[in-house]
Amino acid sequence: MRRDIFQAIADPTRRAIIVLIALQAMTPNAIAEHFDTTRQAISKHLRILTECELVKQEPQGREIYYSLEIEKMKEIEKWLEQFKKIWESRFNQLDNLLTTIKK
Repeated sequence: MRRDIFQAIADPTRRAIIVLIALQAMTPNAIAEHFDTTRQAISKHLRILTECELVKQEPQGREIYYSLEIEKMKEIEKWLEQFKKIWESRFNQLDNLLTTIKK
């Protein structure tokens, strides 16, 4: 079953995992060290992130490293961009109104 990326980032632990691996690839054990939860719970979160294609697995010897899939993150950015344009427009309108009131 393919999961939706927004379901994946809805969970705070998965968002924290994304932040951790944004700068460097990490093993599940290295990721788990940053959380007060079981290694199995982290594995489940990694499986969901992998199913959503937000992270990718890279085997290196006997270890599997997880890293961020930047192209998939761009889908989230694209979705958020529509709101950014609305907010910027509203802030500009507010700015214009405040400038008019000051005069």
